[in-house]
Amino acid sequence: MGKITFRFEQKDRAEQQFDIEAGESILEVALDNDIQLNHNCGGVCGCSTCHVYIEQGEDLLPEMSDREEDYVDRARNPRYNSRLACQCKLEEEGDIVVTIPDQSGIIGH
Repeated sequence: MGKITFRFEQKDRAEQQFDIEAGESILEVALDNDIQLNHNCGGVCGCSTCHVYIEQGEDLLPEMSDREEDYVDRARNPRYNSRLACQCKLEEEGDIVVTIPDQSGIIGH
């Protein structure tokens, strides 16, 4: 088990921390804890609305697939540490820090 810390680009949101188990995705943990993170495709790597920035713990996640990379390229404001939360499943114990981009301009779930 590890810890996941969610940070938010929206200035009125405080950082939140939760447990994350091996095999769980960042999207699953966010949704289980009532954190707004759009996921228009239902979490199957079919869109870019669950786009996040991995600030720490990238080595605890699987490598980005070509398909995920294609969708990350379509995300708003992609960066070198951009990933899709639905594709980031914890592979080994450790801590992850994630920044969720401002979701206010995204129409979705």
